[in-house]
Amino acid sequence: MAEKVLMKGNEALAEAAIAAGCRHFFGYPITPQTEVAAYMSKRMPKIGGTYLQAESEVAAINMVYGASSAGMRVMTSSSSPGISLKSEGISYLAGADLPALIINVQRGGPGLGGIQPSQSDYWQATRATGHGDFHILVFAPSTVQEMVDLVSDAFDLGDQYRMPAMILSDGMLGQMMEPVVLPEASDKPLPEKPWATNGTKGGRPHNIINSLYITPTELEQLVFERFKKYDEIKDKHQKAECYLTDDAEIVVVAYGASSRIARSAVNTAREQGIKAGLIRPITLWPFPDKAIKAAVPTAKQFLCVEMSMGQMVDDVRLAVNGAKPVAFYGRTGGVIPTPAEVLDQIKKSGGAE
Repeated sequence: MAEKVLMKGNEALAEAAIAAGCRHFFGYPITPQTEVAAYMSKRMPKIGGTYLQAESEVAAINMVYGASSAGMRVMTSSSSPGISLKSEGISYLAGADLPALIINVQRGGPGLGGIQPSQSDYWQATRATGHGDFHILVFAPSTVQEMVDLVSDAFDLGDQYRMPAMILSDGMLGQMMEPVVLPEASDKPLPEKPWATNGTKGGRPHNIINSLYITPTELEQLVFERFKKYDEIKDKHQKAECYLTDDAEIVVVAYGASSRIARSAVNTAREQGIKAGLIRPITLWPFPDKAIKAAVPTAKQFLCVEMSMGQMVDDVRLAVNGAKPVAFYGRTGGVIPTPAEVLDQIKKSGGAE
């Protein structure tokens, strides 16, 4: 059995990326994700990889664009306002159909806000990572082990569908330490990328990486084709954990750090005779609406718990489609809800007479 090691979330994530074949990292320090970059600065030179601290977040994401264009597995990381600065470059990656892994260790906002955990970048990640019609893959781990496990999924799906992927972490998960089993470096070759601009060696026509299309009908057709791909992803790659939902009358929906708190509240509710359950989205895009819809027949009410003023709750309401009431409870600004607070909301939602 593989040995467990005690690691901080940010560092475990970086090590998992290396095991998944990432050899190029471009970033810029910002709390609470700086350990990702610091860890990469130590490890990359030892394995023949590239670590470069760019002069800004804008420069870093454009370096990612260049490395991905050459067919490399490449990663960057930042925190909330830094991701905003990267948004134009993420649009370019999407427009050029380039895979890359982007880590967002969320902090409170808007503006500089604070350095405490938050989940207020959900809209940014799932709806507005940049300009134009596009999506990126978004994964939401709830433990340090899951941060490790989702890294390879994010790289693999990004390569398969030629699109950026994001792991949406937060200051709590990034900074906490937990025992993890690290993956061994894979000896299987990375996927072939015949579209990459990595030299023809006289054996093929030149490849061109581009996101600029002057003819409207040509651009429209490319976007149509991209959205066919998105429909396939929504059909095949939704991921969620359903906990005690078979007979749940109050279904709590929470992701990431909030789901850890919600699970504790659900367990206490069950001990008190309240039929509560938890749906934990693991993919935020594609949003796991199938899991939500499957819980509608037995549910009397849904309760969405977030560390924000309410963002994922919109997707929960869309999935429920008016069939049952959807309540919301959130804390923001870096305040973390307590299990007692969530239990109180479960009772207010109809879980207690």
